Amino acid sequence: MANRKMQRVEELCRNVVPAKALAADAPLALKDKKGVEKKYGEFLSKVLGDPRRGMQLCHAMLLPRKESAERLKEYEKRGRLEMTGAILERRGKASVVTMSNPRYLNAEDETTLAGLETAIDVATMDSKSEVCVLRGGPVEHPKYAGKRLFGAGINLTHLYQGKIGYLWYIRRDLGLVNKLYRGLAKPGVSPEVDSVEKLWIAAVEGFAIGGHCQILLTMDYIIAAQDAYMTLPARKEGIIPGAANLRLPRFVGPSLARQAILAERRLDCDSPEGRMICDEIVDPREVDSSVERLVEKLTGSGVVSAAGNRRALRIQEEPLDAFRRYMSVYACEQAQCHFSPALIANLERNWDAASRK
Repeated sequence: MANRKMQRVEELCRNVVPAKALAADAPLALKDKKGVEKKYGEFLSKVLGDPRRGMQLCHAMLLPRKESAERLKEYEKRGRLEMTGAILERRGKASVVTMSNPRYLNAEDETTLAGLETAIDVATMDSKSEVCVLRGGPVEHPKYAGKRLFGAGINLTHLYQGKIGYLWYIRRDLGLVNKLYRGLAKPGVSPEVDSVEKLWIAAVEGFAIGGHCQILLTMDYIIAAQDAYMTLPARKEGIIPGAANLRLPRFVGPSLARQAILAERRLDCDSPEGRMICDEIVDPREVDSSVERLVEKLTGSGVVSAAGNRRALRIQEEPLDAFRRYMSVYACEQAQCHFSPALIANLERNWDAASRK
């Protein structure tokens, strides 16, 4: 019975939609899909809307992935892991997670999700590091070739091509994004009472667009290059920007949050509004040294109280039950957005998606 209670989203939803219908939809472009995955949205909205079942699901998604225990052993020996979507390496007292999808400006998609979540699990559990750093790797695009970018959000090309399923959104926000904010849960005890967690530092270079801007709202400290910026273009794309609607108002207030979410207002990191989110603005050439100094500062006298302080802050900021209720609404609404003709039209008009490969 306990195993049934601790099912991840993908396990819980295994029999919600007939396998034959899913298989028929899988190879199709998004505009040609029948929308059978909408049933997932209806189902998960009900599950998350129920306090007991919803909290169980939130708990299950905060547990480390099954693969993470084995990868942890490898990391403890080698100090480095390479996965599709992320590179993890230990540097002094920090575990550094580098998001990597160089062909697509470090965008997130189905190919990056498992690897990035596993990297977050391992970095959090690693006994030889005291803090974690999250940053983007170098990309291939001619405009930015060789430069680091924090990330371009969801892979819109893959989205248009039908390569990103609806459950991707839920797995991402209940899983890796929430783990950055809440740490890793333990079996048999509420994540609000006990968890495995470390401080997370973000190093923002270039831009943090969409989902990568959402990720910044879970960080403990953000160092940003002077020329970096943040945007939430989900409305222009036709989707809901993860949990940004829940979290962004805490940083910038409800009015500016609405401007960013509903009117695509760009937030330059080195601006009064950007500094409401970013803790430190530095010369682009000094991002690496600034991260190193901060790691040394945070670990110089130990970080024994970090987990307790994070939990205490969250109780006031965002209790797990408030997140559960938000995700109940999100699960239903995002399913409608994902299969909306308006999303297809937006991608073709604003992204020229039909001509991209």
